[in-house]
Amino acid sequence: MSPEPSVAVLIPVKAFAEAKLRLAPALDAAERAALARDMATHVVRSAGPLPVAVVCDHPEVREWAASVGAEVVWRPGTGLNGAVRSGVDHLSASGFDRVIVAHGDLPRAGPLAPLGRWPGITLVPDRHDDGTNVIALPGDCPFGFAYGQGSFARHLAEAQRLGRSLRILRDPALGLDIDLPADLDELAVMR
Repeated sequence: MSPEPSVAVLIPVKAFAEAKLRLAPALDAAERAALARDMATHVVRSAGPLPVAVVCDHPEVREWAASVGAEVVWRPGTGLNGAVRSGVDHLSASGFDRVIVAHGDLPRAGPLAPLGRWPGITLVPDRHDDGTNVIALPGDCPFGFAYGQGSFARHLAEAQRLGRSLRILRDPALGLDIDLPADLDELAVMR
């Protein structure tokens, strides 16, 4: 029997003050920043007991990440896709066999550790099958990250291109991300 793989969670987090701008019709700047920080803290807690790294490029986020016990992977000027690729490479070089990339805006995220057990690539789309909220993959996988609108289709095509075993997990809790005012209504319904 082979030993359990070593798994870490990578959470990309942008500057809290710049996060969730599309929520401006419903929340002011301070409320959006607080919501972003609270959701990211929840995702860090959902990662337990796995080690967590936060990839970021803002000093406030770096301080927050350290305060919640996460390793900081400082990657200014790389954009989301470059930051995630660099963060996965960093964790792989640090000895982790598998990395779970979970975005910081998943207010209903449950335990993330089980996602690290699948040997191939796991894709967790948002509830609209548009975005990609979580990706679990081998640390040495040369996966090309392509976040943004329509990322789920791009990530699915990339996983198929690589020929790795693939699992699509549609999870209502992980599928709820908060981007638009209507998402806040959905969050209220799920409480």
